[in-house]
Amino acid sequence: MANNNSIKNLIGPRVKEARLKQNPKITQVDLLARLEVRGIELEKTAISKIESRRRPVTDIELVAISDSLGVSILWLLGKEN
Repeated sequence: MANNNSIKNLIGPRVKEARLKQNPKITQVDLLARLEVRGIELEKTAISKIESRRRPVTDIELVAISDSLGVSILWLLGKEN
């Protein structure tokens, strides 16, 4: 993992885990589309940057990502199993 100075969010690894656990798996492009339907428009590289913790996530994005992936905000934050 990168050093603490370069970590920009807590949820990146969980976003990737949740995407890949779905059946069928949700691609990064699929997730972008799901977010767009919820009013969140991100650049094509945003999901990759979020998953690698190189991009911060706003609270509004956090809620939309949670809803899009069908997981709780607390799970994304690593506060529940």
